[in-house]
Amino acid sequence: MRSQVPVDHGPTPRDAAAWRDPQRSPTERAEALIPLMTLEEKVAQLVGVWVGADASGEGVAPHQSDMMGDAPPWPDLIRYGLGQLTRPFGTAPVDPVQGARSLAASQAQIVATSRFGIPAQVHEECLTGFAAWRATVYPAPLGWGAAFDPDLVEEMAGRIGRSMRAAGVHQGLAPVLDVTRDYRWGRTEETIGEDPYLVGTVGAAYVRGLERAGIVATLKHFAGYSASRGGRNLAPVSMGRRELADAILPPFEMALRLGGARSVMNSYAEIDGLPAAADEGLLTGLLRDEWGFTGTVVADYFSVRFLETLHKLADGSADAARLALRAGIDVELPTVDAFGPDLVTAVRAGEVDEALIDRALRRVLIQKAELGLLDEDWRELPDGVEGLRLDDEASREVALRLARESVVLLRNDGVLPLAPQRRVALVGPVADDPMAFLGCYSFANHVGEHPEHGLGLDLPSLRDELARLVPGLVHEPGCAITGDDTTGFAAAVAAAGEADVCVLAVGDRAGMFGRGTSGEGCDAADLRLPGVQADLVRAVLDTGTPVVLVLLAGRPYALGPEFAGAAAVVQAFFLGQRGGQALAEVLTGAVNPSGRLPVSVPRDAGGLPATYLSPPLGRRSEVSSVDPTPAYPFGHGLSYTTFDWSDATVLDPAGEPVSGAGPVAWPVDGETTVRITVRNTGSRAGTEIVQLYLHDPVAQTTRPVVRLVGYARVALEAGAAATVTFGVCADVASFTGLRGRRIVEPGAVDLRFGRSSGDVVASLPLRLTGAEREVGHQRELLTSVRVEPAVALAQPR
Repeated sequence: MRSQVPVDHGPTPRDAAAWRDPQRSPTERAEALIPLMTLEEKVAQLVGVWVGADASGEGVAPHQSDMMGDAPPWPDLIRYGLGQLTRPFGTAPVDPVQGARSLAASQAQIVATSRFGIPAQVHEECLTGFAAWRATVYPAPLGWGAAFDPDLVEEMAGRIGRSMRAAGVHQGLAPVLDVTRDYRWGRTEETIGEDPYLVGTVGAAYVRGLERAGIVATLKHFAGYSASRGGRNLAPVSMGRRELADAILPPFEMALRLGGARSVMNSYAEIDGLPAAADEGLLTGLLRDEWGFTGTVVADYFSVRFLETLHKLADGSADAARLALRAGIDVELPTVDAFGPDLVTAVRAGEVDEALIDRALRRVLIQKAELGLLDEDWRELPDGVEGLRLDDEASREVALRLARESVVLLRNDGVLPLAPQRRVALVGPVADDPMAFLGCYSFANHVGEHPEHGLGLDLPSLRDELARLVPGLVHEPGCAITGDDTTGFAAAVAAAGEADVCVLAVGDRAGMFGRGTSGEGCDAADLRLPGVQADLVRAVLDTGTPVVLVLLAGRPYALGPEFAGAAAVVQAFFLGQRGGQALAEVLTGAVNPSGRLPVSVPRDAGGLPATYLSPPLGRRSEVSSVDPTPAYPFGHGLSYTTFDWSDATVLDPAGEPVSGAGPVAWPVDGETTVRITVRNTGSRAGTEIVQLYLHDPVAQTTRPVVRLVGYARVALEAGAAATVTFGVCADVASFTGLRGRRIVEPGAVDLRFGRSSGDVVASLPLRLTGAEREVGHQRELLTSVRVEPAVALAQPR
């Protein structure tokens, strides 16, 4: 029921029926309301309020301690209405039911106090699940990328969205679509990977799940944030417009067109001296005029004021607001600052055009109408709140499935899976640390320590789960994740030396702004393991006991020759609350690993940045003594079974293999179809990830040697086979040409089937034919894929 607080709103606006009328379009309702509002009421709809945040310096946003001063009393903040409520669940631990009721009470006050009675739009973080106490924690985005499973990511996002909606939240600040360019960046863990096609397809799936649950998905961070100099958070970006167009922007296009995202958050980055928050060409010219985006652009926390304080573009807060509004930012988050009283004064003084206020307001009101927040019968308390649970068995099962799929087996000399009755020692600083499975945007790591409340989750460590499957497991930590204390080495080495196999678990602890070794503001100077962990690895390898090296980390760390003695290497990114079970099951063979690397694993700690998307001179060459060849390339991953790939071919329009020598013609405005057969030649069921890469040997600008243009998860029983068919539109071969426009260029290309970007199984030569063709935002973005059973093979002996 609507609140019954007896507050006099004054005269009812004459056209109230129009903006309240759900039969009218959201645009018509917004247009009817805007002329009725005062300037103060308009600006109030363009800001958030962050209740409960403080200026202690231990918050969840950069420079929070500088920006959070003494806030006005709550009644003053909401007297003219309110655009957004910021993080009511993710600021401090609160019981879900109590939190939902408290949020409803706040909404009732907003409705009762302001003249028009419009509730606030509520946003929350949701990158690894709803960022609330006692909510399911899923794997971090690098794990989504490692799974190569958009369908499962969409299922996960749907569950996240439904839990948020049930609690009264309307908008989720996810997914992160930044393409990793330098692994030293602390927020690498938040990215899906280093390939724009993988990031775009998986990210769009997440958006679909969230949006179909009724939650506004917010794409982060538009654009270029992940390419900062030296991997330093908020550092300037050295990037040309071609790299921006071909490597950074495509995932945002895919998430908008294929996912239906209704909000975008600007990047903190500055590219060529222009911060995204003030970049009209990016936020309006590209995003809205060229791409046709009609949703809201929300400011990353405090980024409007940063135009004054960090970037030095603005002379005061009102000037920063003017630059941001002109660029295309609609809502200032997290709380009232630059879009406050000084902005109202500047508009009245003619220093800021009120038309900019109206433009942003129109977008905000349209979205509120879409969410039902302008409806007369809107209710502040969602149905079923008393039974609200944010962590249930079905959600935990999805988290477990995704964690299982994201574990990557990098090397194995036969020591895995662990054989029964072998003496196993578990060593390493993350082996008995349940927090090693949580990313920095999980509730526990994001809001800091609240020991009096506990985690609110059942979160077993790797030691807990492996001990259930391996009797007699011996554990020694050896050292801490950080620091230089080596006094635990002796016990760890002794335990390893007395065992038949040693599982050595090393890696990260996620945190915020220096509270961890990975996460926002936790950048790395190089890619050596933190602390003395590398020394521990060397000491354990020297025992001669077969070592299974397990990395639980938020970024890939260098695995050079010093780690070559490991009998097996397993890479796992932050796996979520069921990560211990998933990893233990992979180590013991209960689960066959199927993850593939979403980022390359470097061989050397320096020589960065170097992702696989490099032109020839970005790879090993005779003109440099530095060899950037990775230890394990993008897309790499092993299984406990074996697969044979055969019969790679181009198909004609009738679906028959093309015969004859020489490249097959592929019209610049057409599609080509390629197929390969995959057979499980091992003795157990397993999943292969079939990857399709494009190679362009000669082009008018330098091109990556290969880039991903398609992939498929292929699950096969022992002895079974499947055909994998890809339909590749020529649009997918497009790139930014000499004139700065995206083109499909005629000429020779190869489509390559690969187990990874560095392991090509078959290469099919084609020739793009016709005149050079320009393509735009409406080009085909996806390669179609079809997996069908092939003729069954005899079971292996």
